[in-house]
Amino acid sequence: MRYVIIGGVAAGMSAAMEITRTDSKAKITVLERGQDYSYGQCGLPYVINGVVPDIDKVIARTVETFREKYGIDARTFTEVIHVDEKKKKVYGVQLKTGTALEIDYDRLLIATGSDPVLPNWKGIELDGIHPLKTLIDTKAILQDLNNKIKNVTIVGGGYVGLEMAESFHSLGKNVTLIQRSDQLATIFDLDMATIIHQEAEKHQISLILGEEVEGFSGDKRVNTVITNKGSYSTDLVLLSVGVKPNTDFLQNSAIHMNAQGAIHVNAYMQTSIPHIYAAGDCAIQYHRVKQLDDHIPLGTTANKQGRIAGANMAGNPLTFKGIVGTSIIKFFDLTLGRTGLTEKEANHLKLPYAVEVLEANNQAGYYPDGETLHIKLIYDKNSYALLGGQVIGKKGVDKRIDVLATALYNKMTVKQLLDLDLAYAPPYNGVWDPLQQMARKI
Repeated sequence: MRYVIIGGVAAGMSAAMEITRTDSKAKITVLERGQDYSYGQCGLPYVINGVVPDIDKVIARTVETFREKYGIDARTFTEVIHVDEKKKKVYGVQLKTGTALEIDYDRLLIATGSDPVLPNWKGIELDGIHPLKTLIDTKAILQDLNNKIKNVTIVGGGYVGLEMAESFHSLGKNVTLIQRSDQLATIFDLDMATIIHQEAEKHQISLILGEEVEGFSGDKRVNTVITNKGSYSTDLVLLSVGVKPNTDFLQNSAIHMNAQGAIHVNAYMQTSIPHIYAAGDCAIQYHRVKQLDDHIPLGTTANKQGRIAGANMAGNPLTFKGIVGTSIIKFFDLTLGRTGLTEKEANHLKLPYAVEVLEANNQAGYYPDGETLHIKLIYDKNSYALLGGQVIGKKGVDKRIDVLATALYNKMTVKQLLDLDLAYAPPYNGVWDPLQQMARKI
């Protein structure tokens, strides 16, 4: 069986490894546009500020390992430009030589991930303006920081924007963060985001909210960011305004995609063409709480979808059970966690929801050095089914978010939270966990 995988990072190589485990006679070809395989993109902000001391630490397996140990034809600098689903052929080009490629397949996986959004802003081509998505991006930023960089401007207040604000601050840079909406971290509701704003200001991050970037100016190198309301001097710009599925090469194919270019897949990760599969940031995910297809690109999901796609391609039927929208971010002294629906999302879906909020100690009240947890629960006011939760604090956030994520996955109600046998000892919890305190109150 000839397997071709387009994309050599999370989903693609999870699939490749699952195929090697399942089909001992597999002939696997992987086509990667860049030069690096199987690395942790989420670790890149921590490489930049030196918390992760060596960029090689985020590489799970090198391309040489896949070739020599697993017998995979792992190619680099190979860009796919067309897929012919009728002839079962992939067409591409070797970027270094310009040589055209034509490869036959029996099973095809599209695992091309996502690309950073780079708006058509005036001056975006100036030196000193960087995205952060790949190892090459990371090396470029590290190299640029060797220049006399004092003032850094981050455009976008999502996951990467927040993590990089902390990263640059820890390097002694003056950080300005520009966000076009009225809040950072729009995956949280505004009342919870206010806590994030306070943390940013506490660490001297200059917040510019409600302004849209229109362009950049400078002589070869950027020195000014121009918005619809003003201009800001800078030495370096990080662009973090979102990502888009890397699927433009499929526009003339029969593969079904949504309006944003994310590929529709079923539970077996098959596309609308049965012998073509898709996984990771370029594919949609079924949201178990919304009961709708969604697109929330995260590394955890990419690895799961890749494994399931590889198993199915090799004849071992597995199904992807869906997501509940769980994520967590470190931001200075705070941990920001969320899962399920926000109040904004519940309102958009016209669900009959209610909200409960609580400030609680992360541990027993009498035990020293406790920290406040800010918790928000969203639930169905008729059935009491859990819909979502947001938790922000210094300690114990991950514990509560994972409990809520598990509860959401299993479609539990608020009342059923009271029956959970959760871990208790004074350094970690009170006899009633804050989530159970909220359930009692509701």
